[in-house]
Amino acid sequence: MADQTDHFMREVQDEMRKERLARTWDRYGVFIVAAAVLLVLGVGGYQFAEHRSLSARQAAGQEFEAAARLAAGGKAQEAHQAFDAMVKNAPPGYGTLARLRNAGAYAAEGKRADAVAAYDAVSKDTSADQLLRDYATLQAALLRVDEADWTEMQNRLKDLTNDTNAWRAPAREVLGLAAMKAGNQDEARKAFEQILADSAAPPSTTERARILMTILTEAALSKAAQPGGAGAKPGEGSATK
Repeated sequence: MADQTDHFMREVQDEMRKERLARTWDRYGVFIVAAAVLLVLGVGGYQFAEHRSLSARQAAGQEFEAAARLAAGGKAQEAHQAFDAMVKNAPPGYGTLARLRNAGAYAAEGKRADAVAAYDAVSKDTSADQLLRDYATLQAALLRVDEADWTEMQNRLKDLTNDTNAWRAPAREVLGLAAMKAGNQDEARKAFEQILADSAAPPSTTERARILMTILTEAALSKAAQPGGAGAKPGEGSATK
């Protein structure tokens, strides 16, 4: 008897659950279906967008390599056209890289003014990645070091030589060279000493800084040893009657 009662109660409970489910479906079924459809569309849309983004990056990478080969092969005009097309059509990151590579192509052709203008344009573009903007600033300064005065070089490199900038070591090297060119040995020595004290500086940059410091020291000693130099005593080097 107890078994029959239990069986009957289970049947009643099953029927009640079915009835509740039916009522719930009648009231909310359309919303459940809509939510499921939206979920599927959302996942599908995300996957489609990811696929398109990946495809665009892959295509941009191939275009960049093709343009770089044109530049390396001496086909300057075709290379510039290819890089310009990438700037207009490629994803933002590749567009900036194309602008930088285009500027480098101008520099390789000896078109220094065009290269500096192209690098300056990237460095001033607030939509570009800051690391790439700083790289453009550094390259423009390097191209200007032979012609620019000390003030211009300071202005170009002031934001790159701080202790947190990723390009600080090469920026300090360029600034030191500019100081040497301007005859400002104290500023040159300061820049090279900062490189030597920076454990994160590339070994090649550190080695060049060490060589340049040696040149500065030898020049100072040579000057001091000359008659009337900094190391001469009062009266030394003057003609005697």
